[in-house]
Amino acid sequence: MPRLSEVIAALENLWPAERAESWDAVGTVVGEPGQQVTRVLFAVDPVQETVDEAVALGADLLVTHHPLYLRGTTTVAASTFKGRVVHTLIKNDVALHVAHTNADTADPGVSDALAGALGLRVVRPLVPDPSDPGGRRGLGRVCELDHLLTVRDLAARAAARLPATAQGIRVAGDPEALVRTVAVSGGSGDSLFDHVRAAQVDAFLTADLRHHPVSEFVADRAHSPLALLDAAHWATEWPWCELAAAQLDEISDRHGWGLRVHVSKTVTDPWTAHAASAGPSPATALAGSASRAPSDTDTSGAPN
Repeated sequence: MPRLSEVIAALENLWPAERAESWDAVGTVVGEPGQQVTRVLFAVDPVQETVDEAVALGADLLVTHHPLYLRGTTTVAASTFKGRVVHTLIKNDVALHVAHTNADTADPGVSDALAGALGLRVVRPLVPDPSDPGGRRGLGRVCELDHLLTVRDLAARAAARLPATAQGIRVAGDPEALVRTVAVSGGSGDSLFDHVRAAQVDAFLTADLRHHPVSEFVADRAHSPLALLDAAHWATEWPWCELAAAQLDEISDRHGWGLRVHVSKTVTDPWTAHAASAGPSPATALAGSASRAPSDTDTSGAPN
């Protein structure tokens, strides 16, 4: 059986910490380097539910995509929910290791797993890593479909193949437009709009799309008539857990470690229900009454 330090060395080879963004918090959070590892659990979030799952499973190591303490802390008191996570891990001899933005840009990485789940062929990174002479690492992926789909059908495929969440898949654009090329980015992606435009794809699937960036993006139809598909953050990153587990399985077989590697099926997306709008549209509700349409000169202080 390998020691934790050996398994971590293998994970660091897949996702080197130095390739993480400067603001990120990756690497080993909890764990004794000399402890033996027989069972590993992969999950998106280091929350109490996945930690409890690791304990119940008898895992010695929990590997998550999201950091536990992204912005640092001054306490690990069990009276806080993150402190309780730390206490549970230590009391049960479960190590915690994080691969975040270093897994996003890896080859293969988070967006490769997302593309694979959607049946897309990866062509190139959306935002190439300039330190990669092979041009395979980077943020997001530009992909192709094996045959044309409408935006509506692509959204239906995403809804069917990604883990189910309360949000489902939101679409901005013409549902009947045809799609051949798709950009994907696991996790929050509206900071990538300039790169998506430059890629000249037909659609962009990501998560956490906000009102104002999307409104401005779709308003520029003359230059970017592509469709936007917005999935749940957790759902776009969960396929990476299966990819990462398969990578560790291969390493375990090669070294004769005999690790038992598992993927958490616990849904840790924070949204738990969705109520479709059924009321009258604003135009109907305001019929016969005075109303003021918003304008570019509106100074009412509406929040962003």
